[in-house]
Amino acid sequence: MTNQTIQDFTLPSTSGKTFILSEQRGKNLVIYFYPKDSTPGCTTQGQQFRDFYPEFQKANVEVVGISRDSLKSHENFKAKFEFPFELLSDSEELACHLFNVIKMKKMYGKEVRGIERSTFVINTKGELVREWRGVKVDGHIPEVLDFVRTL
Repeated sequence: MTNQTIQDFTLPSTSGKTFILSEQRGKNLVIYFYPKDSTPGCTTQGQQFRDFYPEFQKANVEVVGISRDSLKSHENFKAKFEFPFELLSDSEELACHLFNVIKMKKMYGKEVRGIERSTFVINTKGELVREWRGVKVDGHIPEVLDFVRTL
């Protein structure tokens, strides 16, 4: 999937904004998909992106998180943990399908359909330049930061 232009999409975003991918051209973008607001792994992941956010900004990189949760859920999650970046609500799974992150997963012995934790880097021209799938949170955010510093 890398080195191809990602199809434009529009999603509702926290802070009353609308996120339009094509409007992000000119800056590098980290889009991370996560399963659910306020769950342990997703909270840790968001906190790490928050803690490293000034470093991403120095590298001319914007960060956005996407899950299928409602905007209300996102607003609460963002406020509780003071995330400086926007969270996008993909309740219709529009971006989830574009990035092919919906997978069958095992939870408590049952098969469930959900988001596979994944991170994507899109360059200033709107091209996908790196992807990580099936992400484990530990050590992941510094790895993403190291990569974007090479752009």
